[in-house]
Amino acid sequence: MKAAIAAFFPHLMNIKLLAIGKTDNKALQSLIDDYTKRLSFYIKFELEIIPDLKNAKNLSQLQQKEKEGELILSKITASEQMILLDENGKSFSSVAFSDELQKKMNAGIKTLVFVIGGPYGFSEAVYAKASGKISLSAMTFSHQMVRLFFIEQVYRAFTILRGEPYHHN
Repeated sequence: MKAAIAAFFPHLMNIKLLAIGKTDNKALQSLIDDYTKRLSFYIKFELEIIPDLKNAKNLSQLQQKEKEGELILSKITASEQMILLDENGKSFSSVAFSDELQKKMNAGIKTLVFVIGGPYGFSEAVYAKASGKISLSAMTFSHQMVRLFFIEQVYRAFTILRGEPYHHN
């Protein structure tokens, strides 16, 4: 199976999703686990959780963004490309997002890291290091739900690239 995937996706890359704080909703976590498992048939995918800051209520919004930013940047290597999930990012249709992932694979990117920030967004240092921003919607979703929506969209993108019937136009 992996050989078939590698033949179809010759420039296989890894995708990592970094997120601040654990998912405490068991139903959401179950769905996240389901789509993560489905995605494993197409690409190496990892969800990495950065623990919530301790004593965050004693920090200003700026201090919280700065501390979360340091933690995010500590998880990114020089060879990884980081894209932020940000309300001011570029919007894609599912088909356009699949095309974007294919372009990244064709460019030979080894690891593409998508990041969901904390409740106040990202620090300036994180924005400076990012190679792009994407928006899932003009609407606001909980950070926990965004994880599920994003992982489902990555799964959908790979089914589109494979021409599988999961996505209907």
